[in-house]
Amino acid sequence: MTGAGAISDSGVPGAAPHAAPQSADGQKPFATRAGVRRLLHAAVAAPSVHNTQPWRFRRVDDATMELYADLDRLLSVTDPMGRGLGISCGAALFNLRLAIRMTGHAPQVLPLPDPGERPDLLATVRATPDGPPDQDERLLFGMIPHRRTNRFPFDGRPLARNVFLDLVTAAHTEGATLVPVKGRTARRVLDLVAVAEGTLTAEESYRAELARWVGSEARSDGVPEHAFGPRPRHGELPMRDFAVGDLPPGTREQADFEPYPQLAVLFTTDDGPLDWLRAGQALQRVLLTATAHGVAASMFSQPLDVRPPQHRGDHAGPFGYVQMLVRFGYGPPVPHVPRRPVFEVLDRRTREARRG
Repeated sequence: MTGAGAISDSGVPGAAPHAAPQSADGQKPFATRAGVRRLLHAAVAAPSVHNTQPWRFRRVDDATMELYADLDRLLSVTDPMGRGLGISCGAALFNLRLAIRMTGHAPQVLPLPDPGERPDLLATVRATPDGPPDQDERLLFGMIPHRRTNRFPFDGRPLARNVFLDLVTAAHTEGATLVPVKGRTARRVLDLVAVAEGTLTAEESYRAELARWVGSEARSDGVPEHAFGPRPRHGELPMRDFAVGDLPPGTREQADFEPYPQLAVLFTTDDGPLDWLRAGQALQRVLLTATAHGVAASMFSQPLDVRPPQHRGDHAGPFGYVQMLVRFGYGPPVPHVPRRPVFEVLDRRTREARRG
């Protein structure tokens, strides 16, 4: 990772080191319940659309894990094709890959191994013996518990050129392209986001779907109120409003956001299930790299949410297809949002039972 030498081992001031999963005496990563739990604990720390955590895992043998889409958690209004679901699962897949590397194994990923018979099977990951993880892998793995989606105002300080180069390199490493957006182009992009946000919030079906995933501080998924962030005081930044229809007007905190947000767009060369999975892995590598530099991030996807399903994938530009718009900057520390425990996402049924 370019510029990683300037980052401390923890990457976060005062952060306790994150315990990496270890394989004793060459033991395969999924040989024990404790090993499975440690690796999946890292995987499920990935970001997901509305924190739906739309993934399931199935242990095949001591060295093999399958990643499935949890279609019961698909957002049928805003994500009917499963693009956001695929990106979310791709982020979890990247974390799982990092966790496997910490055991001295290499993750061999077979994406979409059976799209005809098992379209919900997104990847088979087999761990093969390898050398110890390198410094960059350890650094990124250590960032997993510290990465947050930060919907609060940033202070406006620009990212250094070498930091942005690290983010671009991170995306490229995973087969995607991250392009910074500045000046008038950035303003036009934000205008598109604002229009899309307005279109979405005007739809009753969208508000009803969003309400099912936000607000509660007691559940292990969804976006709790403490993570909403304040409303922009003058509407200068079109943050997604998770409190639509939930709080009386004027009761939610307002704040001044940075006037010139630092934006970047994540592209893939094509636009299908394989590309969404690739985009998710690239996005997570970018976000962990940003965390290592002390950089906060939040995402915009509203323009993608309002594109009619029959027209998705038909607007390729010189860099390919837009998969995510990311805002970077330096913001206040924010608490984590909840995660489902491993036993809820680990499928203990046999493959034959799943088919039945």
